[in-house]
Amino acid sequence: MNTFLYEVESIDGDYANLRRIDAEAAEPKLVARALLPPEIAEGTRLKYEWMQYEITD
Repeated sequence: MNTFLYEVESIDGDYANLRRIDAEAAEPKLVARALLPPEIAEGTRLKYEWMQYEITD
């Protein structure tokens, strides 16, 4: 399974805009906050692996 690294660009209600930090040409991704860890904030870095998001340093 692939691993992707994201940073939370902005939070808009029930959705968060994520920007991939391991691929510069990738488009921003809109993700429902219900799928993300509850303690996210703008600037939080996430790892997506095995269909789950987790906070990373």
